[in-house]
Amino acid sequence: MWRALVFIGLLCVAAFGAVWLADRPGTVLITFGGYEIQMSVAVAAIALAGLALALALLWSLVTGLIQLPSRLTFASRARRRSRGYQAVSRGMVAVGAGDTIAARRYANEAERLLGKEPLTLLLKAQAAQVSGNREVAEAAFLQMMDEDETRVLGLRGLFVEARRRGDAASAHQYATEAVRLAPAAAWASDAVLEARCAEGDWRGALETVERRTSLGLLDKKTARRHRAVLLTADALERADRDPDGALRSAQDAVRLAPDLVPAAALAGRLLSRKGDLRKAAKVVETAWRSLPHPDLAEVYLNLRPGDSGLDRLKRAETLSRLSNGAPEGRLAVARSALEAREFDRARDALEPLLQDRPTMRVCLLMSDLEQAEHGSTGKGREWLARATRAPRDPAWIADGVVSDHWAPVSPVTGRLDAFVWQAPPDVLIAPELTLHDDVTADLDDEVRVLPIAAAEEPAPAPVSESGPVPASEPLPAGIRTEAVVAGPVKEEVKEEIPAPQPEPVVFPTTPPDVPKPKEQASARRSVFSVW
Repeated sequence: MWRALVFIGLLCVAAFGAVWLADRPGTVLITFGGYEIQMSVAVAAIALAGLALALALLWSLVTGLIQLPSRLTFASRARRRSRGYQAVSRGMVAVGAGDTIAARRYANEAERLLGKEPLTLLLKAQAAQVSGNREVAEAAFLQMMDEDETRVLGLRGLFVEARRRGDAASAHQYATEAVRLAPAAAWASDAVLEARCAEGDWRGALETVERRTSLGLLDKKTARRHRAVLLTADALERADRDPDGALRSAQDAVRLAPDLVPAAALAGRLLSRKGDLRKAAKVVETAWRSLPHPDLAEVYLNLRPGDSGLDRLKRAETLSRLSNGAPEGRLAVARSALEAREFDRARDALEPLLQDRPTMRVCLLMSDLEQAEHGSTGKGREWLARATRAPRDPAWIADGVVSDHWAPVSPVTGRLDAFVWQAPPDVLIAPELTLHDDVTADLDDEVRVLPIAAAEEPAPAPVSESGPVPASEPLPAGIRTEAVVAGPVKEEVKEEIPAPQPEPVVFPTTPPDVPKPKEQASARRSVFSVW
């Protein structure tokens, strides 16, 4: 619209000028080299416009001839860059598809056409990684370090390669440098946090969490949880050498996460040592309402040393009321009643837990109850035998690792707050078929699963003591691993590869065959070894 108006305006100006010249006739006389040229003003104006147009065309022709070589060079470079970026695109596709030969070919072609471009170096590094050539990949990442725009990318690549070859010190150095250059790089801050947790530098890890929260890398809820976990780890480390400092850290952790069981248990234990029983009971009760846990029950029942069994039984009944009859509350009541010799009360507490499939702790507790009330009878040994085939009780589990004790980070991945309290699946793996690859493996080809035997089956399947962590890297004390695979199992697998069975433990059921006390103790040890 505006262009049309401008064009009409210019036509009007030209028409006005032509009319103006026509109304004012005159002559133009040009004398040059003995010649005289006389013409009207209108003709002179037209001749002047034609001369200007001719000069403009001549100038365009001259400049075009002068710039022709550079334009040809530019067109060649443009075609070369187009082919180079096309090679980069195809190389990325080949890397994603796992075609190592095509990836290397396109990486070499892109480097020949584009030179040391960032995308070219990235494609070269990824092609080398896919091919397993770590030296070439590291060389490409080192070349990225020379440019400011690719320095952080090069640091990340070098960090990954250092982790793959097990060089934790170099990986930590690369991550620290990346955090200095790009504080918002999530991978770098994660790596620094993981390294500080691995070193036991809980205060430094807290600073890292605070920095990540300020940069918006963590939401407020997750940040509070991470602070509570790190404060709990710090308190557990200082519990013996600095009880007052450990108590402060534990109380701070409880304020941030009242349902964090290790923090509440430690705070309750330290407060009871100082004689502040009311505050200790309040901390434990608050955590118990969120998650009934045997560690909390242990602390709560022993808040005041020297109490009688009846006193502990009353506190156990308080826990059972707070948990609305949860299994952990009933187990606490049954154990306390057994210690107080209140056998009927113990049976009443355990009765609801015996209706379906009682867990291992329930079976062992029933065995203790039968032995304490009736002596060494067949009924007690029957419960002891059922414990070998009973479902396992909840435990601390993180990344396939089953631990007797809570830990702030996963022993496999180093992830913070990885342990959760849950029951392990009722699926076991035969020891000789256990995975040894801590990264990836084809479960269908390398693992065959054996289901846990039912309660009426005669022989239990042993639990493998191997897991996703390589044998060269021992786990912390109190941690056991179990490779778990869910899904149906064909019956022929059992027949083809039977699980190695321990030496059977014979449990007679008639009073004349009652074993001696030493034999019964040996049988109980066999149960725990199988578990």
